[in-house]
Amino acid sequence: MSQLAEESKMDLPHKNDITKQQEQQQEPQEQEQEQQQQQQQKESAGSSNSNGTYAAPAAIHPIKRSKLMSTPSQLNLSSGTPLQTRAASPLILRAPIDSDGLSWPSRGARSRIDQTPEEASQREKRISDAVKIILEELGEDTSREGLVETPERYARAMLYFTKGYEENIRDVIKRAVFEEDHDEMVIVRDIEIYSLCEHHLVPFFGKAHIAYIPNKRVLGLSKLARLAEMYSRRFQVQERLTKQIAMALSEILKPRGVAVVIEATHMCMVSRGVQKTGSSTTTSCMLGCFRDQQKTREEFLTLLGRK
Repeated sequence: MSQLAEESKMDLPHKNDITKQQEQQQEPQEQEQEQQQQQQQKESAGSSNSNGTYAAPAAIHPIKRSKLMSTPSQLNLSSGTPLQTRAASPLILRAPIDSDGLSWPSRGARSRIDQTPEEASQREKRISDAVKIILEELGEDTSREGLVETPERYARAMLYFTKGYEENIRDVIKRAVFEEDHDEMVIVRDIEIYSLCEHHLVPFFGKAHIAYIPNKRVLGLSKLARLAEMYSRRFQVQERLTKQIAMALSEILKPRGVAVVIEATHMCMVSRGVQKTGSSTTTSCMLGCFRDQQKTREEFLTLLGRK
């Protein structure tokens, strides 16, 4: 019996060894519980920095990247633009009127202005040759009756559609700025505009409404329509067109405020792509008291019938 007891004692683990194993198993569990409690405290109360200001708690789960979001290697992080957008267009970041009177001219606008008749003819010939290639690549027969002179007609049309780049704003305004003790709102409504969408080179057209509050100087009413015409005869987007008209008028008159609203239909949205024939786009630009004073802005919109 004594021999069996001794053998059974040898087979059983020592009491101290069991206690050590239990402690080793409990330590990771206790650490995990402490971490969970700390995390819950952060979620419920947030955290504060050394200055005592509140900081949002850290996210528990990693944020999932949207499918629309570019990877860091594809996205130019230095530009600070979200998603896949590009840096802001520099056109409206420059002064509205250059020293020679041109207003936001294209890169080649001055060469078009200074060209000789022979150079103008050569330019038109290069455009028509390019259009002929496009028609041929589309599978058309450029020698058939309906298309024989189409490249030349298209070249002349495009030069006309973009003539706004060459127009000098001093020639547009001329001597139509007058001293007048008038400080109430002036509005010219329903100015027809026709322009080319620079993304698809198809037309968009509609109406512009221009208002300003004079600061002892007024502009001939027809000049407001001429400003809209000058900026619309370019490759445009409606948002920029709206702002260019407003900024140019503000530069010319130095009024108390300027407001421009444009309503247009875009053929790039109507005749292709999503093809929503009943859609129209409205853009606005408010400067001066139209932006700062709600009552002035509401009066303008009420007179337009928009409220």
